[in-house]
Amino acid sequence: MKAEEFVNELNKAQDYMAQEKFQEAIVILEKLKDIDKKGEFDYNLIHRLYQLSSNSHSLFNQQIILKNIQELSSTHDSISTSKLNLILKEKGELQITDEILMREVELLILRGLLACRLEGNEIIF
Repeated sequence: MKAEEFVNELNKAQDYMAQEKFQEAIVILEKLKDIDKKGEFDYNLIHRLYQLSSNSHSLFNQQIILKNIQELSSTHDSISTSKLNLILKEKGELQITDEILMREVELLILRGLLACRLEGNEIIF
């Protein structure tokens, strides 16, 4: 793949992210990672690729977590991060560690998308 095509694919993934279509962005970025293993591209392009990949995975996680917390908050006053993580795994929606889940919840709170507070490992709605 030529550098120009690589950049176009990066831009397409970034556009998907802007539209909150994180799964589509992740598919493109994972393909580009495979291509990166076979070729030698400019450091700045590869840095951008891995930065976009990390961001898209995190935003995808946050999207799933937010949806589930909104559903749970209508019937619960709180939930532990380990219980939430178990629910996410049982539903087949996410396979992440409790630590990553906690970080994603913290980011949702900091972004103003989640109106709750954390007390230890407990999410209080």
